[in-house]
Amino acid sequence: MPFEGELIVQELDDTSWLLVAPLVYEGNSELFNLDPGFVTDFASVPRCLVWLVPRYGVYSKSAVLHDYLCGRRDISRADADGLFRRSMRELGVAFVRRWMMWAGVRGASKLAGAGAGEVLLWLAVAIPSLIFVLVPGLLIIAWLFFFWLVELLWFVLLKPVSTKPVPQPRLWMKT
Repeated sequence: MPFEGELIVQELDDTSWLLVAPLVYEGNSELFNLDPGFVTDFASVPRCLVWLVPRYGVYSKSAVLHDYLCGRRDISRADADGLFRRSMRELGVAFVRRWMMWAGVRGASKLAGAGAGEVLLWLAVAIPSLIFVLVPGLLIIAWLFFFWLVELLWFVLLKPVSTKPVPQPRLWMKT
């Protein structure tokens, strides 16, 4: 198995996790050592898409590796994204899910370092993926907005009379 070690983390806040035990990934020609103390957010998934791709899952080690690789100056973003997809394959992530996740990270990197062939490959994955998630994604965004309005109404009603702290609802908070 290309990964050595268990993924052991400690929660820092709503979106950040601290690596507690070392995690090692063996690439084709390089060994990547993720030392304890490294901070990750697992998979950076927009809130309206966590129904399809939760922030953590069978691909969690790959997501942590990707965060680590993106922070290194000696590794291009294209290589980091490629290792992300490859490591997900090695972990047994389903074909469509790993390619959609790869398209997401490549899109987020604005296709940094991509040649014409990779742009065409990205389009071949990204366009069907977008079509697949567009309708449910928009519906979820609408309902998240509606839920935020309900929370905001209760916040406005409870804030003046509550003896306990009442946190203000955030519309686009990460999950």
